[in-house]
Amino acid sequence: MKSIKILVLFLALTLINNCKNAPKKGEPTSSIITFKEDATPFTAPQKELILEVVLESEKEIRSLLPTLPDSINVSLEIVDWDLDVVGGVTGRTETNSPPVVLVQISEKFPGGVTKATQTALKHTIFHEFHHLSRGWAIQDNVYGPGISIAAINEGLAVVFSEEYTGESMEADTPPEAAIAEQWVEEIRALPLNANYQHWMFQHPDGRLAVGYRTGNYLIRKAMAKSGKDVIELSEHTPDEIYKMAGY
Repeated sequence: MKSIKILVLFLALTLINNCKNAPKKGEPTSSIITFKEDATPFTAPQKELILEVVLESEKEIRSLLPTLPDSINVSLEIVDWDLDVVGGVTGRTETNSPPVVLVQISEKFPGGVTKATQTALKHTIFHEFHHLSRGWAIQDNVYGPGISIAAINEGLAVVFSEEYTGESMEADTPPEAAIAEQWVEEIRALPLNANYQHWMFQHPDGRLAVGYRTGNYLIRKAMAKSGKDVIELSEHTPDEIYKMAGY
């Protein structure tokens, strides 16, 4: 009987607390954060750190991108992948309806899951949430196919994250200008059905993340020539951004 009373009291307190913390009418709701633990479970301190990073990042992003969906499902899992070039964290935006972002954190990163979270989770959240605001998701892509479009949309997310988190990743760093210009020409000449994995991740000739790195270069060139910041650029189509960059 005593245990039942304690359980009832706990549930009552939880309900009261949830009501106090619930968003007021008209206010955006917070992310719904879940942890996939089929393989390696998160520790309690890791979960606490992740919750803090995601929710604080969301708060900052909402002040910058008012078109962000009201509620976002963020699912995280621990993987044993080598993600050193992206700070130990990677992610993808699955769909805008409902908004779903999947995040993988590497336990192989030096310092483990905690260090990876501290290093790159904020950077990844800013990147993926920009995709949601932009309408660039795997299952809900409002801009159509093609590596030339992917380069612009990924470039916008890369630059947005770099500008507002102060963090940059090796995998997103553009090559020197002369090489970047060659990559732009290559990408713009590709057919719509060009292999996404080859151009955005690992090319058969050994190049890595050509689309991401070229996109970073293109967006920064468009910013310099147009005088617009990355948020202003994000209101334009890929074709308009190419024109602003001088193509």
